[in-house]
Amino acid sequence: MKEIELLAPAGSFEKAKIAFLYGADAVYCGTSSLSLRTRADMENDDLIKTIKYAHEIGKKVYVTINIFAWDEKYEEIIDMAKILEDIKPDGVIVADGGIMEIMKQYAPSVPINVSTQANIVSMHSANFWRKNGAKRMILAREMNKEQIRHIMENKPEDMEIEMFIHGAICFAYSGRCFLSDFLSRRSANLGDCSQSCRWSYNLYAEEKNNPGEMMPIETNEYGTSIFSSKDLCLINELPEIIDMGVDSLKIEGRLKTEYYIASVVGVYRNAIDEYIKDPNNYNSEKYMKELEKVKTRGLTTFYYNDRNNMDIQEYGGRQYNDQYEFGGKVVQYGKDKTIIEIRNKLQVGDELELLVPNKLEPVKFKIEKLWDIETNEEITQISPGVKGQKVILNIPIECEKDWILRRKK
Repeated sequence: MKEIELLAPAGSFEKAKIAFLYGADAVYCGTSSLSLRTRADMENDDLIKTIKYAHEIGKKVYVTINIFAWDEKYEEIIDMAKILEDIKPDGVIVADGGIMEIMKQYAPSVPINVSTQANIVSMHSANFWRKNGAKRMILAREMNKEQIRHIMENKPEDMEIEMFIHGAICFAYSGRCFLSDFLSRRSANLGDCSQSCRWSYNLYAEEKNNPGEMMPIETNEYGTSIFSSKDLCLINELPEIIDMGVDSLKIEGRLKTEYYIASVVGVYRNAIDEYIKDPNNYNSEKYMKELEKVKTRGLTTFYYNDRNNMDIQEYGGRQYNDQYEFGGKVVQYGKDKTIIEIRNKLQVGDELELLVPNKLEPVKFKIEKLWDIETNEEITQISPGVKGQKVILNIPIECEKDWILRRKK
């Protein structure tokens, strides 16, 4: 089978390291001012560090400059293009034709990937971008499998195709939305989306002959999230997608936690490898079982299987998994005592799951003892108080720095 790339989000250098550790072949990231995630913790120095680190370990980095930029942004964009030409990432992700022209002029050696924001939904559109200098097309999430297959069967050999397989979906067309700017003066197209589609709303009906008399429409205590989409999940469809010959499979989530990245990337890494090794015995149920431990909303295949699919909205709003949460991250392993950076409350008796790179099934164990990081005295529980707070506990197998712990609630 053709080698396929697993592409993960990286909202920071630390998240990029976690993505690589758990099996990503590449990450995509960008500075807060020029990508569509202004809250991502990634500035120029972090971006450079991420690219250098990735290349040292044989991995790839794609830099996002996928905003729709006003003229006043172009001085900064030109400066970034010059930096990219010097440090040579594996590609730059753009949606704006003006930015594409800048990249060709000031970073001619950096391949151009066309963002999903550019709404590529046809072979004709893909050819347009290719003629203008693009190497890779990131398909719109609204495409179904027949449309994707048509492109794979008719594209030029040197054109690369990337598609999303997991993560949040925007209620607007390929993410090109103005709702956030309208309601909170934060533009999604400049990376500052307030996710107004995830808000809960109270609805009222006004009878035509009685203007001003507002009658509430029945909802639950949280209102109704009439715009909120479910999360995309194509783990069941993965074999079909791999067989099509798609070059890169993309996971959404630059603002998600290290725990989310480790969990989801680890599942898809194992699923891809096992299918390629033994295509006749692919079993998506075991992968779905792990993914369901980390979902934040319901899961959907969106339009991939059926253009008429209506099961794409999450009217109840966010539905955080109530069984598992981010427990912590290994800082330093010791045979009897391991230092953990905690992310949620831990106490003696808690059930933990250690996420092991390159393995689907986590290692399960109970906390038998906890020790204070400062005094080395035994304690019964600890709660996060400051950023980077640590504790000592015993882990039953040998592990390494940055391995992730999941806590069962």
